[in-house]
Amino acid sequence: MKIIVVSDTHMPKKAKQLPNRVIEELYASDLIVHVGDWQTVDVYKQLSEYAQVIGVFGNVDGDDIKEIVPRRIVTEWKGFKVGIVHGHGGNKTTEKRVVEEFEGEELDLLLFGHSHLPILRFVKKTMLFNPGSATDKRSLPYYSFGIVTIGNEIRAEHIFYK
Repeated sequence: MKIIVVSDTHMPKKAKQLPNRVIEELYASDLIVHVGDWQTVDVYKQLSEYAQVIGVFGNVDGDDIKEIVPRRIVTEWKGFKVGIVHGHGGNKTTEKRVVEEFEGEELDLLLFGHSHLPILRFVKKTMLFNPGSATDKRSLPYYSFGIVTIGNEIRAEHIFYK
């Protein structure tokens, strides 16, 4: 199972369309996950042309996005338990907020966004994965998105590009 993970697209403010590097991978995806800050429903529609899309809303998303995606998701893929949330809020780091969001849940994978920082690390037995931003790299040298592959195990990788 090949899952493309994108976040913080902020379209059309930061980009008018999805980058070609993202689109290349969408053609071969089984599922697309957007972890918030879509900014418009058009992003959902565009992604839906390639595969099934699931996602959560972020802090810049309006009611139009909130009508089609929830604030958080807990799901299962091929026997692995997955949590999905944007990660916005106050008083803590994004990582601390997302871990606390699913406290008490035994997740194998936790997907989040918000910080625009590509992250892949473990907290106890849970893999934390933030794909970064495909359209708003801020002070980073590269844009990024993620590919999660699920078979007998979970593999996650960042795809970096200019």
